Amino acid sequence: MTQIAHVTGTAFVVAEFRAEENHEAAPLYRDSVVEVFLNEDTRKAAGRVAGSFPPVKDLVKIRTKYFDDVLEAQIHSDVRQVVILGAGLDTRAVRKPAPGVRYFEIDDPDTLNVKLAGYRAHGIEEAVTFIPGNYVTDGVIDLLRQHGFDFGLPTYFIWEGNTMYLPLDRTRHVLAELTKYVTRFRASFDYMAEAVISRTTGDAGITRLVESFAAMKAPWLSGIRDIRSLACELGLTLIENFKTAELHQKYWVGRSMSSPIFHFYSVCTMER
Repeated sequence: MTQIAHVTGTAFVVAEFRAEENHEAAPLYRDSVVEVFLNEDTRKAAGRVAGSFPPVKDLVKIRTKYFDDVLEAQIHSDVRQVVILGAGLDTRAVRKPAPGVRYFEIDDPDTLNVKLAGYRAHGIEEAVTFIPGNYVTDGVIDLLRQHGFDFGLPTYFIWEGNTMYLPLDRTRHVLAELTKYVTRFRASFDYMAEAVISRTTGDAGITRLVESFAAMKAPWLSGIRDIRSLACELGLTLIENFKTAELHQKYWVGRSMSSPIFHFYSVCTMER
């Protein structure tokens, strides 16, 4: 049974939102694997968050589609390693295996144990190296080094749903460490605008969303004002950067946006 008490609640909430897309007539993506982690408790937890701010579900679906698409492109190029930082209940290692590509997932031991138990209970084979630990306090480079990561191979990093929970200097430090030690890589991540964190967007719904995550003891701590300046500062090339408003228009043609949040939440990909 899923033990929410021992795993970050946001992991289950995000999993519920991601799974919802499976039931659409024309889904943006399919993730049938994620449903092995879900139950009545997780549905209630997700319902409480969505009840305070329904558009949050679309934010998760848009970023899932974006990261899925970029991952597909990477594993069909020269990438030989995929690292998922703060993996939560991400199922891409199972959904998108590729010959010659090795997956690594870093997260706290409780989350990874729940994940492994769910896979085993449903007979799902996971070709992934689980790395238990906190990539911020334990050091992402040390954790990778201890688990057979090859710093010379082309690598793709997925950093989904993490940066807003970290002080900006920690986000900067993680990217700087990757730049220093990994010879060739691309990294995709999502981020909030500073106005969301400071609650100065002028939209009451966005403020309620920020407060709902704080109530789950998962407060959002930072946003990014200028992604291009951050990339330049770190010696990285910003390949692409999209506001989720742009992707909303691309993925759901003709569908109106239900909140200004999509103009304050972005996804990007950088490379070294």
